[in-house]
Amino acid sequence: MADTTIVHLLRHGEVDNPHGIIYGRLPGYHLSASGRAMADAAADYFAGRAVVALFCSPLERAQETARPVAERLGLPIVTDDRLIESWNHFEGQRFGVGDGSLRHPVHWPYLANPFRPSWGEPYRQVAVRVQAAVETAREAAAGREAVCVTHQLPIWVTRRAAEGHRLWHNPAMRECALGSVTSFTYSGDQLTGVSYTVPARRQVTRDDAAQ
Repeated sequence: MADTTIVHLLRHGEVDNPHGIIYGRLPGYHLSASGRAMADAAADYFAGRAVVALFCSPLERAQETARPVAERLGLPIVTDDRLIESWNHFEGQRFGVGDGSLRHPVHWPYLANPFRPSWGEPYRQVAVRVQAAVETAREAAAGREAVCVTHQLPIWVTRRAAEGHRLWHNPAMRECALGSVTSFTYSGDQLTGVSYTVPARRQVTRDDAAQ
């Protein structure tokens, strides 16, 4: 229908990260070969849809995921800082007890409040900025479809906010695989549904919450 608009939140593909670093907003992290295949699968998925606008996080892994989509659809990539990954105190470190950051007491205070969370950007703040980016995408694609390439946590808390759930959660329970698409369907300016799919399911062999 002419008044139906869909905004798709595409999670970036797998990143080349052999040392298991929490990279967050750090530069220099690029897609792996599998991640590039995931980006190509996303481009295939969107090629058959009425996508007229493409927005993207400024981080390299998101831009590299957006590129095949842009090339397939003939669209420019509009970089939107509101789609960036959430800030995390543990960026640049391994997270764990053995040889990870948790062996150092200096980091323990950052784990005091998992509901906010105390180790990074508040969930509410993330949801608000991504919701604003989604609204921009909805307006740009009125009556058609838009794609926003972003990251796992921003997608998940935005979905939880849209569905009326509390924002704090167990990261291991997120339904947001690498290369997945979470879609928000609107009738006019009213959200009518949220759906989820994994175009690159064959390429997804694991889902690392740190990515």
